[in-house]
This record gives sequence, C-alpha cells and structure tokens, in this order.
Amino acid sequence: MNKKGKVYLVGAGPGSADLITVRGAELLKTADCVIYDKLANPTLLKFARSAAELIHVPKRIGPGSATQDQINNLLVEKAKLGLTVVRLKGGDPGIFGRIGEELSALKEAGVDFEIVPGVTAAVAAAESAGIILTDRDYSSQVIFVTGQEAEGKQKSSIDWELLAKFKGTIVFYMAMENLELIAERLIKNGMAEGTSVAVIADATLPSQRTVRASLKRITEKCEENKIEPPAIVVIGAAADDKLNWLICKPLFGKTIVITRDAESNVDFAAKIIAKAGSPVEFATIKIKPLTQTNIFLQTLAKFPEYDWLIFTSANGVTILFDALQTLGKDARVFASAKIAAIGSETAAKLQQFGIKADFTPNIFTSKELGKQLIASANLKGKRVLLLRSQLASDELSELLKIAGAEVDNVPIYTAVTVKNEPGLLIEKIKKGEIDWLTFTSPSSVKAFFEQIPAELVNSSSVKIASIGPVTSEQLKTLGLKVDAEAAEHIADGLLAAIEKMY
Repeated sequence: MNKKGKVYLVGAGPGSADLITVRGAELLKTADCVIYDKLANPTLLKFARSAAELIHVPKRIGPGSATQDQINNLLVEKAKLGLTVVRLKGGDPGIFGRIGEELSALKEAGVDFEIVPGVTAAVAAAESAGIILTDRDYSSQVIFVTGQEAEGKQKSSIDWELLAKFKGTIVFYMAMENLELIAERLIKNGMAEGTSVAVIADATLPSQRTVRASLKRITEKCEENKIEPPAIVVIGAAADDKLNWLICKPLFGKTIVITRDAESNVDFAAKIIAKAGSPVEFATIKIKPLTQTNIFLQTLAKFPEYDWLIFTSANGVTILFDALQTLGKDARVFASAKIAAIGSETAAKLQQFGIKADFTPNIFTSKELGKQLIASANLKGKRVLLLRSQLASDELSELLKIAGAEVDNVPIYTAVTVKNEPGLLIEKIKKGEIDWLTFTSPSSVKAFFEQIPAELVNSSSVKIASIGPVTSEQLKTLGLKVDAEAAEHIADGLLAAIEKMY
C-alpha cells in the first residue's frame, strides 16, 4: 500500500528559533520535505532529519524567487509522492501568510493537510520591544493591517477613514516600503500628526532595533536609523511603552562564535540565545569514538576490578553509554566502583544515565581533580581507570600514580579536525561584525587557527574567551590575547566571563 502524503502548514514564529511551537519543532523532526519561506529562521532547519529535502521558496523579485503558483504546485507534487511535507511559514501561517491560496490548491488536489499555528510577528515584535498592544488604561482593541495589498489590485480594501479614527492600537505588517504613504493617508483622514509610532525591526533577534517618533516624523526617523524590512509598525498610545526587557539581557546584540563540535555547539548556542546573544557556529572538531578498539573492549570486561572510574568530560560519558547500549549492557558494568567527574557538566551528564558522581572537585581542571581526590580519598594501592580523550595530557594520571594508585588510562574518544568554508567568517571579522570567539579546548583552538589567520584576529576588534587555563595557554602560544577566562570551567562559566566584561 502506497504511503499517503500530507502537508503541515507550520508557523515558524517571529524570528528567534526558540519561539517555534513544540508541535512545529516535532513535525520538522519527522518531515520528508521542508519547504520554507525567507522569513523562517534558517536555524530551524537543524530540527530536520539529515535525509529531509530542504527547499527554499523566497517570494521576492529577481532570480531565485518563487511565485505563489509555483509553491502551490510544489506542495501538491511532493505530497502526491507520499511524502510528509512541512510548509514552514514565518510568524503564524494564517496572518498575512497567503495560506488561503495554498489550502485551496491542496484541497482541490485532494491532499490531506493540517495547520499548526505559530507566534505571529505583531504580538512578538511588540512584546519583545516592551510594547503591550492592549491595556485597559489606553487600548481595549487592536487591528492588524497589511502594508502591502495584492499586486494589480484596483482599489484598496483598507478603510483609512476607520483606521484614522480607531481608538486602539494599529499594527501594520510589511509596511516599510509604504510607510510614508501610510502616514500620509492616516493624517489625511484625520489622525493627529503627533500620534505615537514605534517601528520594530528584526524582532526577537539579537539585532532587534526599535525606532519611535510621531506619525509625521516616523519615515524620516526610520531613514536616519537605516531601518529595513522585516519590521512591524505599531501606531497608537501603546507605542509609548518602553519596557525594553530584551535589550537588558546580558548578551543582547553580541555576536559570539562557538567552536565546539557540532553536537555541543547546539547546547552552547541555546545558552547564548537565552541571554539574547547571536551565536555563529563554526565547528572545529568532530568527536570520534574509540569504543570499538580492543583495548577498550578488554578494559570493559575488567570494570568490576576497579576502585575508581574517572570521567574528564561529558563527551566521554555519552560515548561510554552509547557503547554500552550497542553492546547490550548498562550501568551495572560499574559494579561497586566509585565514580569521579571533572566538573558539574560531566556530573550532570552522568546523572542523565542514572549515575550519581561520588566525587566532583570545586575547580574543574584535571590537575585539581587529581589533587582534591587524593586529599579526600586514600588511593594507595587502589585501581583507577581514566576514561577520556586520546588527546588529554598525562598530568592527571601522573598525580594519581604519585599518590600510589594503579592507573589505567584508556582513551574512549578523540577529536578530529573539521574543515569549514572560512570565507564568510573571515569577512565578518574584517567588517567588525563578530564580538567574541569562544574556545573550550586546546584542540578547538588548533583547528580554528588552522583555518582562520591568527594575525587577522589580532588586528581586529574581536575578543577571545577561554574556558580555562589549559585552553588559554594554547591560545597564548599562538600569540593571541585572552580577554576573558571562565572561573568555572564549563560553558555557563565561559558565558559568565563574557558577561562580566560588560
């Protein structure tokens, strides 16, 4: 029996990728094909399966643009192939999203569909700028209006006389090209020239900007501030609200390059976005498991013989448990051994697998792990297993041996360099569009500066943040200045060090 295709019309939300609905994100993970607008944040495509077909359909003038008819035909074509299709539309699909035309095409073709609402740009833009569209003190009603009507339309269906006399909040979508004309028509129909207007560009993103002026002066003010689409225009008393909570977030407007492996970059990017920063992913390394080697498999059989098992990274924990699952084993392999973790992130990762670390130092370095474990436990004659990176130094194992422990150092993963296309990042650094480069390991430092010239970074305004002293030392050997170093050697500590600079 042939699989029946279905189209999900999904609202991508107003800009920031984390404002998509849970339902929308889950559908992206299962889609065979994703057809997305220019206004949908491309970061959302990371939810999609690696095998999913991604089709960009920007509705703009010029080469590469797609007509509405082409999009309609594409939706029908893909669904009739038996595919699960996500049509990803900026904001909410039902608010000025031309959803009616797409639904009509699907219905006529007999294609099953579902509409998944999204956070509409008007509400999100206003609230991210600290503007409350309705308030019982000044506005008990709100109107959404398009700033661009259908091409070739002979007569406007916008009631300018009604809008000019409207006692509430008016929100215009897609209004930047016609802003001067909109202001003229409202004034001509009786709206006061001094009426408050706010224009919010790049809403919910770290590049968000808000311009406020009177109705008479708003076009001039937007030109002075070089405000460009996409932007939302709010007219009325509500535009006076200035609760600007978003710009008060600690990393608002800061562009931060993250250089961990791709999987770790996802979590790190989420932390930056939560603080209103803008992450730029430039993965420098890929984590390669070594759990199929003979040395690991032989050691695994001897786990019950160890007194202590030590993990020096969250990656090591994940890789070990992935291997155990593949081999049909679980945490029982640890037997009665005690578990040590290098820091809170590693301990938290162990906790996800139901293991509570018996020991975690208060300073998250290999050296401190060794010193503090020796001080708190008698290791003389004890068997200790280090499960860590092949690239790790011998410092920890040497400390433990001096304390009388019998140490086996078994690499369960390594980091291999990932090659990127560095041209775009180089250009951004040259233009002063990057605020910070962040590094969480010596291997990421080496891999990054094999692709980006250290001289370029030294001669630019970009700052460098390091997760700890070992990484900082690697940076200094390349002649680079470390502007911020984490006091707590985890991703949160790294961001805290950057925040402290402001």
